[in-house]
Amino acid sequence: MLDHQLSMNVSQFGGLYDVVVPKDHLLRKINKLVDFSFIYDELKDKYCHTNGRNAVHPIRIFKYLLLKTIYTLSDVDLIERTKVDMSFKFFLEMAPEDDVIDPSLLAYFRRKRLEDEDLLDVLINKTVEIALEKGVIRSKSVIVDATHTSSRYNQTSPVEVLRNRSKKVRKMIYSIDETMKEKFPTKPTEDTIEAELEYTQKLVKIIEKEPTLTEFPKVKEPLNLLKETVEDDLLELQQSEDPDARVGHKSADSSFFGYKTHLAMVQERIITAATITTGEKTDGKELPTLIEKSKKAGIDVKEVIGDAAYSEKKNLTYAKENEFELISKLNPSVSHGYRKKGDEFEYNKDAGMYVCPAGHMAIRKARQGKKNQSVNQTDTYYFDVEKCKSCPFQEGCYKLGAKTKSYSVSIKSEEHTKQIEFQNSEHFKERAKERYKIEAKNSELKHRHGYEIASSSGLKGMRIQGAMAIFTANIKRIIKLMD
Repeated sequence: MLDHQLSMNVSQFGGLYDVVVPKDHLLRKINKLVDFSFIYDELKDKYCHTNGRNAVHPIRIFKYLLLKTIYTLSDVDLIERTKVDMSFKFFLEMAPEDDVIDPSLLAYFRRKRLEDEDLLDVLINKTVEIALEKGVIRSKSVIVDATHTSSRYNQTSPVEVLRNRSKKVRKMIYSIDETMKEKFPTKPTEDTIEAELEYTQKLVKIIEKEPTLTEFPKVKEPLNLLKETVEDDLLELQQSEDPDARVGHKSADSSFFGYKTHLAMVQERIITAATITTGEKTDGKELPTLIEKSKKAGIDVKEVIGDAAYSEKKNLTYAKENEFELISKLNPSVSHGYRKKGDEFEYNKDAGMYVCPAGHMAIRKARQGKKNQSVNQTDTYYFDVEKCKSCPFQEGCYKLGAKTKSYSVSIKSEEHTKQIEFQNSEHFKERAKERYKIEAKNSELKHRHGYEIASSSGLKGMRIQGAMAIFTANIKRIIKLMD
């Protein structure tokens, strides 16, 4: 069964909160700013309302997860801190003497209650709604970018993950008491997930029988992480290390294994839309989705700022149709071509043909491709291959044995021509300087809210993590703007 409202039990110790939790505490401000009843409305259908014992209220569980994100804690460490931190209990609307939940409930809540794929949009839209109500969003300019999150397993097998984490725990214990080596179980000889799981569980039981060791923070934290790995991700560990993660590229010579979060953010640094994909997806394809989600959230989009990944032809057309400026430089291959300056042939406007560095003119040309397609047409110029065979400049230009020699030039579309003109304007150059703001937001998500590495495996888990991290970042930003 489930009550509609989350309420604090009447307690003779309730006055403690007025003494120990400052009026300007972040958690007080969040409680005052956000009406969390929307969480109940979103999750009520996942509970039975007619029989059974009363469940822990979904708003309270959600707040637990919010605390986990704000303070970057493991499930076990979060519950341990809630026992003694009055600001946490105040935020959770608990009486000071109330018992906390078992950590396993958090894992169950994530798996069973937060299955709604719309959760990401629901949480972002709620924060944007609050920001608009408080008048902290005034701009009509949206900045777009994508940030990567490495897989929890980072192309490491499940066996290696458990082995490395149990090794870290043992190392910390040996630094305190080397005699524990004699008590620990024999390491498995089989290189299987079942054997490693069995060994890890035995190891944890032995350590937990030594309370003097588990009280050391340097033992307690890696031990809690090891237990959470087994409990929270047991099914995923047995099936695959991370079936949804993919290899993506940050640059030509830098890659990662994991996921991408595509973001749209207004000038006030509040995220208005997000999509989470596997790592190999390109940034530009997500632009229309991000803009449509931002509009649905209540943002009047008149300008979009992004890097060259967003300037593909379809996006230029989309910007024109939706009447907003796209501040995104064309890929250099479109605006300048692929060739270096010294490799370019010269165009003879009188003959309408290109001339090679040796002075030979093309003998014919042909147009390739179709009009009004996503790929530009090209003019291909053909040269007399017999002259190429004896040319002193043939190195790097003509391949011996080739039957033809051609030189192709991309024909810029009307959209590309207009964008080249626009990106050379002073207005474009000035507005493009605003893009740095979203880079700072990406850094905040990673370094303050644990978004650098996925907390669980699978795209579903990544969406939950993204929803909580973005909701947290947005709420904190709104409070800062209001202050």
